[in-house]
Amino acid sequence: MTSEQIRKLFLEFFKKRGHNIIPSASLIPENDPSVLFTTAGMQPLVPYLLGQPHPLGKRVANVQKSVRTQDIEEIGDNTHLSFFEMMGNWSFGDYFKKEAILWSYELLTSEKEGFGLEPSRLYVTVFEGDENVPKDNESYEVWKSLGIPENRIYFMSAKSNWWSAGDNGPSGPDTEMFYDITPGGLNLKSKEEFIEADKGQKVVEIWNNVFMEYEMKDGVVIGKLSQKNVDTGSGLERVAMVLQKKDNVFDTDLFSPIIVKIKKLSNSDDIRAQRIIADHIRTAVFLISDRTTPSNTGRGYVLRKLLRRARYHLNSIGGRDSTLASLVPDVISLYKQTEYELGNKRENIENIIKAEENQFNEVIESGKSKIEKIIKEKNGISGEDAFVLFSTFGFPLELTKEIAKENSVEVDVVGFIEKLADHQKLSRTSSTGMFKGGLANHNEKTIKLHTAHHLLLAALQEKFGAEIKQKGSNITEERLRMDFSFNRKITQEEVGEIEGLVNKYIKNNYTVVRREMPRIEAEKLGAQMEFGAKYPDIVSVYFIEDENGKIISKEFCGGPHAEKTGVLGNFKILKEESVSAGIRRIKAVLQ
Repeated sequence: MTSEQIRKLFLEFFKKRGHNIIPSASLIPENDPSVLFTTAGMQPLVPYLLGQPHPLGKRVANVQKSVRTQDIEEIGDNTHLSFFEMMGNWSFGDYFKKEAILWSYELLTSEKEGFGLEPSRLYVTVFEGDENVPKDNESYEVWKSLGIPENRIYFMSAKSNWWSAGDNGPSGPDTEMFYDITPGGLNLKSKEEFIEADKGQKVVEIWNNVFMEYEMKDGVVIGKLSQKNVDTGSGLERVAMVLQKKDNVFDTDLFSPIIVKIKKLSNSDDIRAQRIIADHIRTAVFLISDRTTPSNTGRGYVLRKLLRRARYHLNSIGGRDSTLASLVPDVISLYKQTEYELGNKRENIENIIKAEENQFNEVIESGKSKIEKIIKEKNGISGEDAFVLFSTFGFPLELTKEIAKENSVEVDVVGFIEKLADHQKLSRTSSTGMFKGGLANHNEKTIKLHTAHHLLLAALQEKFGAEIKQKGSNITEERLRMDFSFNRKITQEEVGEIEGLVNKYIKNNYTVVRREMPRIEAEKLGAQMEFGAKYPDIVSVYFIEDENGKIISKEFCGGPHAEKTGVLGNFKILKEESVSAGIRRIKAVLQ
């Protein structure tokens, strides 16, 4: 079964069971400063898990693009990836454990409607309970009723069988399904044997049912949500690996054409290097297609790191005269049947990657001189020196070691690893903390700024014309930031006029109303939409209007917002600046 057939079968299966199909959200979270990228299917849907009605009802399904880079050092093994597609079905206060488990089992094992996997190779984990939430006996009994033997159902701790988006927001216990991919079958009999098989990647997780009925605050369960939700995830790449009878994701049809091309560009059989290049170039293509460009901060830094690691490994296996950009068509061709529309972005993607490759070649030259200077002064390279070269200058450890070897000196690799571990720990802590101000925790300040953001776009269009379009945004508890199309600097006088318009809107105490309608109707009404975003057939549109129904603002948006503009306070623009050619940026606060 090809990856395209897997996607299609998954969506058709849940469509027959009353689910409306929604498009993948962008890899760049909309109006959400909580994370750099969309890391799971649940992120764009948090408002509906918290109780807000979804425009398409209580049952939806999709295939969501996702990026995670916290385990980047693991990439090159059998299963870890930085970009992946997560197939998911969702219940917002509708069906719960029994139906979710039954359907996941049917899809995995049914030969008529599903993937036709062998039930005897399935192993299941469920939540063992703790001081906050009781043992999940209900899921255990459902699995038994489906014929899974007791010795293949294992109670596990919250470390492995509890899902939450950081420390705040919806969360709950989960039940996970693992599949034995060994040729002869393991026939595991105990939890201890299962854990060892999991560590050895002899069984792989292919489905996760999360039962989101709890709410967390600052890492502690504080009670139940207003509704019971189901949030499921099944990684397309892992399912493809199992159905195509491979022992790793890189031998599936989602990677094999890229790997074949990489082999032609090089003269080495270094499998790990080939896998890293294939993973990183695929992720880079998707990030660039969703408006990310290389830089030294935030999302751009992650993209730059991926491209530089890929470039280094291509050099290391004899591909110095080749380009990463030459792999872009091979990546794009794998997704021509999907909704992602990569083909019409090919030229831009290739140009950005070529420019980054050229810049990295200069980094390599300057990096060599820095290393040679360190060697001359210290007769060796400490872990801290190696880490500074890596984190500040983008110089890979492998290349540092190679140059050190040429100069007959040692690199303190252990010290480097310790520094890297400290850095990763800090990054994970920061990432978790970022959730506190975003989708998982809509607090009063963020909600007010979100509403002011809509008023700012309305003011810009009133001042300069309807051709002004939003090109990006970021909202924290402290301030809002909007990027928009405009081809010149805004004068201080004009800044004052825009402030005045927004404050007039606020003073008039307009009403904020959410309406659900067909996307086509919303487009005809001229509702503003996020640049590059895809929307379902039924959409949520927020209107800001006076008591007579005169509309000041109308935007496609998931919310939430203040109910009246009068509660926002005083609007103040802090800064107006250029971002790039034809794009300006405004940062503003509410006082």
